[in-house]
Amino acid sequence: MGALSTMIKHPDDIYPLLKLKIASRHVEKQIPSEPHWAFCYTMLQKVSRSFALVIQQLDTELRNAVCIFYLVLRALDTVEDDTSIATDVKVPILLAFHQHIYDPEWHFACGTNNYKVLMDEFHHVSTAFLELGNGYQEAIEDITKRMGAGMAKFILKEVETIDDYDEYCHYVAGLVGLGLSKLFHAAGKEDLASDSLSNSMGLFLQKTNIIRDYLEDINEIPKSRMFWPRQIWSKYVNKLEDLKYEENSEKAVQCLNDMVTNALIHMEDCLKYMAALRDPAIFKFCAIPQIMAIGTLALCYNNIEVFRGVVKMRRGLTAKVIDRTKSIDDVYGAFFDFASVIKSKVDKNDLHATKTLSRVEAVQKLCRDSGALSKRKSYIINNEQNSTLIVALFIILAIIYAYLSASPRI
Repeated sequence: MGALSTMIKHPDDIYPLLKLKIASRHVEKQIPSEPHWAFCYTMLQKVSRSFALVIQQLDTELRNAVCIFYLVLRALDTVEDDTSIATDVKVPILLAFHQHIYDPEWHFACGTNNYKVLMDEFHHVSTAFLELGNGYQEAIEDITKRMGAGMAKFILKEVETIDDYDEYCHYVAGLVGLGLSKLFHAAGKEDLASDSLSNSMGLFLQKTNIIRDYLEDINEIPKSRMFWPRQIWSKYVNKLEDLKYEENSEKAVQCLNDMVTNALIHMEDCLKYMAALRDPAIFKFCAIPQIMAIGTLALCYNNIEVFRGVVKMRRGLTAKVIDRTKSIDDVYGAFFDFASVIKSKVDKNDLHATKTLSRVEAVQKLCRDSGALSKRKSYIINNEQNSTLIVALFIILAIIYAYLSASPRI
């Protein structure tokens, strides 16, 4: 019933959702026949369905390299995230992980659910990795080595300052940006982007995830994962976990807005990086997650629900982003729309209102100056819908659904 009411409120989500459903089914049919590659692409769908969909934009050679790069780093991240592993066991594994990817016999039991399967059968990932070209292998090994060392460093220390926060995010996500830029360059598709811009692409995504996942991380068993920097949260509460308690709601929202404002500093770099991309497939692969990030920040800003449950973009809006993102003009339009949402939620009495507005308005100006805003449909502003059209759309949807349900499964 919730999905139906959402569609009634947002009937223009229906067509993109149908296209996304069809595309997802197509991806499921594109699994390679070789056992190791079949495992890798099947596992990719299980650990990140959206990434598995977007990666299909890339040509086969680059798609294989990015798939393995992603799975190697997910495995590394699984070791870091498993709070049941003793530090004296975890740190050596993180430091040596870049060597293990060359060994098809290596595996390490950790993680849960699909991540446990990934770790138990990691030999499939290593086998596929060894079939990549040398340029891809060297880029993946280099980033894995640097990321493992950074993760090990922060196993032994907490995120105290904003500089620590930026450093941690660099290790776990900024390096992903650097690695992808190297893979794009190795494929001969793009010029090698600067480390600074590549790093910002990763930091913007990672900071968004850290903000959104506060409650999940703080409730982690057997030990909380704490990534919000003490330099920020200690201005509002004595302990980071205190933000989730109802009596601290006002302070929690102030702290949240502080964190979102910190993340917004990377927006302009992200736009510069994407504007320089030449290959349409690589562009779409990079742009969709960035739009999802600013959309998520717009939802999180000034929203106490971050401390009560899961805050994420509705599936129809996600489908719309995937369907509409084709050019840099679309990105400028999306960033402008979501920046406008954040701006509309800024309370002038908020401690960081001036800084938040400054960062949002700078990006709005950049988007406005691009001349792109008149060339696209808005993600946010919905035109009044004719009720007859809505009914017609639902009838069409019902017919399509009935057809798909009645079709024999192969």
